[in-house]
Amino acid sequence: MFNTDFLFASLIWGSIGVGYFIYGKKQKAVVPLVCGLALMLFPYFVSKVLPLVGIGVLLTAIPYFYRL
Repeated sequence: MFNTDFLFASLIWGSIGVGYFIYGKKQKAVVPLVCGLALMLFPYFVSKVLPLVGIGVLLTAIPYFYRL
């Protein structure tokens, strides 16, 4: 079930999520905070690499295009 590609992608998205979460918390910005939390948690619910990458790219791009 877990291969090296999946684990590496999970590590990358989790790391980006931690950065977004910390940024959102310090700036009191809701969108990066929620996206960071989602980036840290969604790898637990996705079991294939391709959807993991697709969802990760989408969640990473949301704070760039949608700002409150």
